[in-house]
Amino acid sequence: MSKLQAKAGRGIRRIDLAYVELASSEVARDINRDVVLELIRTKQPVARADLSRLSGLQPSTVSLIAEQLLREKWIVEGAAARRPRGRRPTLLSLNDDLVILVTDIRPKQAIVAVVDLNGRFLARESIPLVSDPERGVSNVIDCMMRLQARHPEKSFEGIGVSLPGRVDPVTQQLIMAPNLKQWTDYDIKQAIERRIPLQVELDNAANACMLSELWYGRMDGVRNAVLVTISEGIGAAILANGQMVAGKSGLAGEFGHIPIDPSGPICGCGRVGCWEMYASSRAALRYYGEMIPDSPVATIQDLLNMAEDGDKNAIAALNKQAAYLGQGLRLVTTALSPEVILFTGDLTSSWSRFGPVVEAELNGQMLAGTPPRLMTTTDGELSRLRGAGALVLQRHSGYHRSTHTATNESSISKRRDRAIAVAAAGRR
Repeated sequence: MSKLQAKAGRGIRRIDLAYVELASSEVARDINRDVVLELIRTKQPVARADLSRLSGLQPSTVSLIAEQLLREKWIVEGAAARRPRGRRPTLLSLNDDLVILVTDIRPKQAIVAVVDLNGRFLARESIPLVSDPERGVSNVIDCMMRLQARHPEKSFEGIGVSLPGRVDPVTQQLIMAPNLKQWTDYDIKQAIERRIPLQVELDNAANACMLSELWYGRMDGVRNAVLVTISEGIGAAILANGQMVAGKSGLAGEFGHIPIDPSGPICGCGRVGCWEMYASSRAALRYYGEMIPDSPVATIQDLLNMAEDGDKNAIAALNKQAAYLGQGLRLVTTALSPEVILFTGDLTSSWSRFGPVVEAELNGQMLAGTPPRLMTTTDGELSRLRGAGALVLQRHSGYHRSTHTATNESSISKRRDRAIAVAAAGRR
């Protein structure tokens, strides 16, 4: 540490006592546990001695944590490592037999899957979604139970649900879903837990995708980012100073419902000219329909396929969507100044064609400084499912099978961030 840094470190910082968490021995143990678990995930298979070296923890501390993780079935012991001399240590890895039921709910369909701790999919099934929430959730539960029955040899840790709307982090209720209006205020969590005896975790699809990127290590070194989901609507998740931002009642990030044209079409949220009415997949289909009124194009995938085949009208419609996507990003960059903007969803399957349109539109209108780096998630639609799994991993691996409140949810996130940072340093 430099003299300047040391001097700066001796200042007095304002502490908000409403949210402060004292550094008790229990908190220290939780932090150490998260660090060890994160290192096992990123370095597996790995010996206890290597975990001690990478984390800076005493070997005895690492051994105690490893034994706890083994008892809780988060990790397993594997083969012994080959060493030139001395005792051959047993290697630790994540437990492949511990899995999660996940679902990505969208306005017209739900995708249900079984995913393991490493993000690998063991099964996946799509079902149509009805507008009535009770019937819709019941159908999703039926699908979950079918997939669960196919894997009797696995231990199911929990259920993760990705939703096209905002979820209150305290009540775990869907409170805003303009494209799934009838589902707001329906108790999805309780409905699932009544029939499947597993803890259910819910969150907005964009937040789930951002958490997936963090959990699986693609955001190493990035502390300020925005993730934009492009589907029937436009959603966003915010990472600021290394922390996920939920905002009051979990409503932060609703850039898709900021009006950009007071004379535009009416949005599902009730306002006029919202960004998602111009930059979503539905907008691209509308643009094409305006050019070809008798168009048989029913889905965004049809439109993307036509563009790849060289259909000029399809290309024009998607170019228009991409341009509006770039224009709306000016709001994001001006408000948050992210280092990286990540995209996931329909348009990203043809990002090499339409991504440059988004980038050019954004770069030409920067307020100041250099534009953020634009990236797509690596696994397209699967990122929402992996994100639903990451919800369970984040919330259960910190306070194992605990009941969450807004305050301890924040502390779990902070410990999680520290664990990721330590593991990233180990990778470098």
